[in-house]
Amino acid sequence: MRHAVWLMMAAPVLAFAMNGDLDESFFKNAAEGGIAEVNDGKLAQARGASQSVKDFGAMMVKDHSAANQKLAAIAASQGVKLPDSPGMMQMAEGKELKMKSGDSFDKSYIKGQINAHQETVELFEKEIASGKNPQAQQFASATLPTIQAHLAKINQIAAAAGIDK
Repeated sequence: MRHAVWLMMAAPVLAFAMNGDLDESFFKNAAEGGIAEVNDGKLAQARGASQSVKDFGAMMVKDHSAANQKLAAIAASQGVKLPDSPGMMQMAEGKELKMKSGDSFDKSYIKGQINAHQETVELFEKEIASGKNPQAQQFASATLPTIQAHLAKINQIAAAAGIDK
């Protein structure tokens, strides 16, 4: 009986901790992804073979820089420290991208952008549906349409270039 009472008292604390982790994970993953998008967008502007890749890269720099600033302000108001670099996997992908040029660069960049934006859509939808931090959810709700537009645009670029996803 004592254990049941302890579990009932602990459950809300555990639930809060788990929900807080979801929001913290969202902040961390959104920040890492946003930084990677800006870095890769700059690379696309410099190394892209096609004008559509260069233009998409410029849009990534502009849109993700703005989103990163908004996210940083929200995180600071919540006392959440954001990472200042992409995640390990994103850094590895960025290094691989730096070694390419021309059509090879374009194909890798386009495929990477499709995957990154699909994952980001899922991340933001999860925060909207399950997050507990109202400011994080509001940021996700306000930013999701832009991410979906990016995904639609990069899918268009892939189709026009004959690139299989």
